[in-house]
Amino acid sequence: MISIYTQEKQGKAWISRYRGCSPLFACVLGFTETCLIPGISAAGCTVEDRKYTAVADAEFLYWGAKHKPRYPLPPLQAGASPAIISRAVVEQLKIPVYLFNAGLAQVPAVPIIDLGGSPAKCLTSGRAMELATVHHLLSQGLLWGDRLAQKIPTGYLILAECVVGGTTTALALLTALGINAVGKVNSSHPICNHNQKWAVVQAGLKKISKKNPEAGLISASLVDPLQIVAAVGDPMQIVVAGMAIAVSRSCGVLLAGGTQMLAVYALMSAIAQAYTLPWQPEAVAIGTTRWVAEDPTGNTVELAQLVGENSTKLGGAPPPLLATQLSFADSVYPQLRAYEQGFVKEGVGAGGACIAAHLSYDWQQHQLLKTVEAQLEQLLQLNSQ
Repeated sequence: MISIYTQEKQGKAWISRYRGCSPLFACVLGFTETCLIPGISAAGCTVEDRKYTAVADAEFLYWGAKHKPRYPLPPLQAGASPAIISRAVVEQLKIPVYLFNAGLAQVPAVPIIDLGGSPAKCLTSGRAMELATVHHLLSQGLLWGDRLAQKIPTGYLILAECVVGGTTTALALLTALGINAVGKVNSSHPICNHNQKWAVVQAGLKKISKKNPEAGLISASLVDPLQIVAAVGDPMQIVVAGMAIAVSRSCGVLLAGGTQMLAVYALMSAIAQAYTLPWQPEAVAIGTTRWVAEDPTGNTVELAQLVGENSTKLGGAPPPLLATQLSFADSVYPQLRAYEQGFVKEGVGAGGACIAAHLSYDWQQHQLLKTVEAQLEQLLQLNSQ
């Protein structure tokens, strides 16, 4: 139920080390005005919907389907929020959940740890966040990473994210860090909108960049990775990077996501090198869904390999890319079968939660499917009232 797509030796070692260990689940939420660009994301049908996606996902992740939400899950073109998958797992297996506000436009109606960040402006501005805010969020990430690590001395932390428009800020971050991610990222669309993403990223990078005539690419002229985040990133990226660096020093980290977590790993390597921060790369794995790992409209495997090569150059190590083999092909619900057509794919740590169900509790396909369907059924009943 867990496949290793890159760095098989390291992936097997990571799985062996943490099999049967109890995890914690932390989700870092943020907002970027990049998500307000029409058509940039399918995580909410309209621009107005996408303003509330993150707070709605946080509410559902924390309370589940039995709770009448202040912010209901937004309508999607097809499919169902990945928060349903994550909630089904953490609820059934009683995995402790920690929610962090790295910079949201609204305050979620859940207990959440406010890190004192702020929403990011659109990356096209080249001035997404104040540099002082980025430094503050890194220190908060390192601080909370240490605190969470103390709660799991022999376990691992599932580090999830929720940032609508985050695969586009990830593309910007990866490109600015010198990684050729064009055409390789994923999205919530069934067919990735690579041209639109790249146009948006180019607009932002032109504000801070120099032209590389040989490669035909725009690369950031900035050297400090924190300046790059401030220019074209989002608040989640820096918090998760700090948390993961700190946690890796004493226990395991499962970066739960696809493109966005590969960007975070690249950022971790750059920060560790630039600021001489100690960390343990072998304690970190990327964990996603097979819908991301095998997305025919992106190239997650090649992107993971490029991130690994870049990390090695910076004195780190390449991360193993793991993915749950969960299938919704036989689900009775069309909202779940839509995942098999490429809709949604991942988010809110869905892939990481499923990997944990296999790894720590030996769950199989039928158990996962049954639990997710039960959660969706409860939601459908609530919505029909």
